Amino acid sequence: MMARINMYLLATTALAALLLLTTPAHSQASKGVYKQKSTYSGFPSLVWPKLYTISFEKAKDELGEYDKPIFSDAVRAMQGKVVTLPGYMMPFENGIKGNHFMLSSLPINACFFCGVGGPETVVEVFALKPMTYTEKPIEVKGKLMLNERNPDQMIYILENAEVLGEIGF
Repeated sequence: MMARINMYLLATTALAALLLLTTPAHSQASKGVYKQKSTYSGFPSLVWPKLYTISFEKAKDELGEYDKPIFSDAVRAMQGKVVTLPGYMMPFENGIKGNHFMLSSLPINACFFCGVGGPETVVEVFALKPMTYTEKPIEVKGKLMLNERNPDQMIYILENAEVLGEIGF
C-alpha cells in the first residue's frame, strides 16, 4: 500500500513539474509590454503555436486598466480566415449543451482559468449548432476574429464555427 502511495506522489509531482515546464509563462519586456513565452505547443496544430505569439500592454478605458493584446504579424494574417483548432471544450453557464463555449488547447485542469495557461491558450467559440459537452478533445472549424478592444470577450473568437467531432488518440 505504501509503495502505491509513493508511486502516486511521484507521478503527481512529475506531472506538476511537466506542466510548469511546458506552459506559456509571462515575462515583462521593456516599456510595459508583456510578452508571452511559447514553450508549450499543445496538440499537433499549425494554428495554436501562432496564436501563442502575442504580447500585452497596459491600456485604460472608462472602466479602468486592462491588458490590451498586441497581435503578431502571423496572428494578424489569420484575421477573418477559416481555421481548424483541436482542443478541449469548456462550456459556459448551463454546461450540458450550447453553441457558445470556450475551446482550450490545454485540458480543463490546466486551462487558462485554472492559472496555468494564458488567454492565448483559449478561443471563444460561437458554433452554428449546439454541441453537447464532452471531456474528450474535439476539433472545431470557424472564422477566426481577433479582439483587441472588448475586455469582456476573449482575445480570439471563432465565429460561424462547426464542431468537426471528437479526436481519438
